[in-house]
Parts: sequence; C-alpha cells; structure tokens
Amino acid sequence: MMDERSRGIEPAQMLHSIGRAAVPGCESVAAIRRLTAGANQETWAFDVVTPNGVLPLILRRAKGGTLQRATGIGLEMEAHILAAAGAAGVPTPEVVYVLGAEDGFGKGYVMRRIAGETLPHRILRGEDYAAARPLLAAQSGASLAAIHAVPTASVAGLASFTPLSRVEWLQEQYLATQQVNPVFSWAFAWLRHHAPPPPASPALVHGDFRHGNLMIGPEGIRAVLDWENAHIGDPAEDLGWLCVPSWRFGRLDQPVGGFGQRDELLAAYVAAGGVAPSPERWRFWEAYGSLYWGVVCARSVCEFRSGSDPSLERALIARRASECELDLLRLIAPRS
Repeated sequence: MMDERSRGIEPAQMLHSIGRAAVPGCESVAAIRRLTAGANQETWAFDVVTPNGVLPLILRRAKGGTLQRATGIGLEMEAHILAAAGAAGVPTPEVVYVLGAEDGFGKGYVMRRIAGETLPHRILRGEDYAAARPLLAAQSGASLAAIHAVPTASVAGLASFTPLSRVEWLQEQYLATQQVNPVFSWAFAWLRHHAPPPPASPALVHGDFRHGNLMIGPEGIRAVLDWENAHIGDPAEDLGWLCVPSWRFGRLDQPVGGFGQRDELLAAYVAAGGVAPSPERWRFWEAYGSLYWGVVCARSVCEFRSGSDPSLERALIARRASECELDLLRLIAPRS
C-alpha cells in the first residue's frame, strides 16, 4: 500500500474517516498528533467529537499501513488479545474498532486513550510519580498473574513455545542477521544447556512487559500496552524479562524495572495466583531476556543499514548491542 501522503491523503483525512467508522455520531476529529513511542508501529492520538462529548482515542497501525514485523503476532490478533485480557481483569485499553480492507488504511486498530506516562526517566525520577514508584513492583506482579491466568482457549492461534524451543526460535532470528558475536554465541550455548523443562501449565505470556509498555499514573499501573510479542509459553519468561538490566535505566540496585526488588514482585505475583518459579528458572529467563534484547539490537543494525527502517529510533536501538554483552557476562559468567 502506498503511503497516504503519496496518495494525497493527509493524516486528518485518514483519522476522520477512521473516526466515523469507529464511533457512531462522530462529527469531527481534533488534537491529532503522532506519538514518538514505539519503534515497530505507528501510534496516533486523536479526539473524536460527538454530540455527547469528546472521546480520546489511539490508532495503533502498521507502518505505512502494511509494514508489520515478521516476529510480531499481527495487529488483528493483538486487538483480539487486548479484548481477551481485558475481559479477564488485566488493565488494558478498550478496543473500539479494528481496521478492515474497506477502510483502505492497512492494518491497525483503535482503542480508548488512557492518560498517563510511559517514559522511564519521568516515571523513575519525576516527582509526579514518587508515590507510585514504591507500588510498581507489586502492581507488576499482580498484573502479570492476571495475564498468566487468561484462559489460553480465548487466545487460540498464538504460537506456543517451551523454554528450549524459545531459544531455538531466537537463534533463528539471530542467524538471519548474519552477524557474528562471540558473547551471543556463548550465551546461546549456555541457554541450551540450562533450559528448564516445560512449565506444568503453559500460559499466555505478554512477551514485552516493561517500561514503555506500561501506562503509569500517580497511583501506579493504569494499563498494559503493546501485546505484539504475546505467545503461549512459560509464565516465568515475563518475570525474567522485567528484570533485564536494560530496563533499569541506571538504577541497578532496583532489579525490577529500576523501581523495585524481586521479592516484592514475586510476593505480589504469588498472592494474585501466580506460581513462583525456581531461582534457576528465573535466572534462565533473565539471561534469555538479555540475549533477546541483544538480538533485537543486532536485527536493528540490519534494518537501519538496509534502509527498511532508517529511523533515528532504530539506529539508537542498534547501537545498544554492546550493553547486552556486558549484561550477559554478568549473568552467565559472574566473577567469583
């Protein structure tokens, strides 16, 4: 699909058309802006004006309408999972419309806009979130327990992984980059050797539960966003991912997202119905998460150099591969 501007269609025209389809009684759209958050999709904020008031919305859309990551689940499935998770008690935005072929604007969906903050430096350092910070580790545990309790039958069609097959999947992604990294190669061997058995009860895994994908207010977590990496697998994967050093943003003494401790996260997770993983399983998934982020950075190098995604954000992600090497060495080869 051609870019809308190349077809003489301005964003306001596109969003007005989508607003009419999504909201009965839409008279106009206002306050249109493209948000910078999210390297993999377009995110547009806009207001729909109706006779009954103003409805704040978000359009989450494939880049240019068609460019979706091969490793993602697709925006239609993402919208379906949002609805299933919301019905199960996970804090999520309400999906109000899914784009169809008749709309002519590619793949995407519209959801209600929830006020709050996703930027880590503001959440971890801003005075407005001082009261929320001590609550976030426990709230994360409760939210993850709710996610892992979503009936898997309600999200049929998602890929399913064991810990070992997840490593094999990630290695395929890495080999496709055609890059050579000795630390990453060693980490893959370590993960294969230390892969735990499949969980007794595979669950819905968010796959990217971290800063940037959590909408935070002064009282804490308001919504869990960006479900494009969701799959069925080991629920401990989400716990380990949240503790990856890259998401601490300099607060290394706070291993849970730079805002809390593992025991806070785990206690709330278990209290909300989650099953505590063994320390070995948790360590495996922290190491996997560090390597996963390293592979994302390596893939970003290819995407930036090839021109398939020449954005500044993609370049900034690409340069962070070396950080992942250090994180992996600390995890799998700690000094005695």
